[in-house]
Amino acid sequence: MSAQRFARRSSDLRVSQRIAEAVLDYVGQPPVTTEHARASPEPHAQALARAAARQAAATAGSLTLPPGPLGWLTLLPELRALWRLQTQMVADIAAGYGRVAGLGREEMLYCLFRHTDPQLVRELVARAGKRFVVQRASRPEVQAVAVKIALHIAQRMVGRGVARWLPVFGALGAGAYAYYDTVQVARTAIEFFSGAIDAEVVVVDGGDESLEQAGAGPCHEPG
Repeated sequence: MSAQRFARRSSDLRVSQRIAEAVLDYVGQPPVTTEHARASPEPHAQALARAAARQAAATAGSLTLPPGPLGWLTLLPELRALWRLQTQMVADIAAGYGRVAGLGREEMLYCLFRHTDPQLVRELVARAGKRFVVQRASRPEVQAVAVKIALHIAQRMVGRGVARWLPVFGALGAGAYAYYDTVQVARTAIEFFSGAIDAEVVVVDGGDESLEQAGAGPCHEPG
């Protein structure tokens, strides 16, 4: 491996690590919500989604404006701002469906990143018909999933970073992408919290792990 390729690989790994840390920051402790359970939650959830998507577009567009190398510095803050907004939206949607008490790291990872890479989040949440099976994982397992998500995002950011050299186009593109991304997160959250949810809880005791199941019915393997 050439010195240039080694340096690029090392840089990619550092970026991925920082992204993984940011992911864990936002999914580790779901935000407080002032929303409450509603008799017909979906219309309100859709309204929350539209408002969050508009705010995400405006935030991402403004962070993309610096041209040239300075634009690269806005990539991680842009992601953090987007995830802060999206995690709040997910918590608000969960509350509307009366599911905020069960909102944890696994559910948040699923809602935020299912549309990014479904295979990755299936390690934590799988779907069988209208039922969702949540694997309550240990922290190292959640960290491993976060690192995989971060690697995926880092690869995608390389292409997005090129737009930083074209300020106006970059701002419009980033805003449109943030809007789309937030809509997808909301769609996943609405689908998830409106369905039946089972939880397989991993209990860690002295290094040994056992499974305890809680939920409205038996777990099934996804087809």
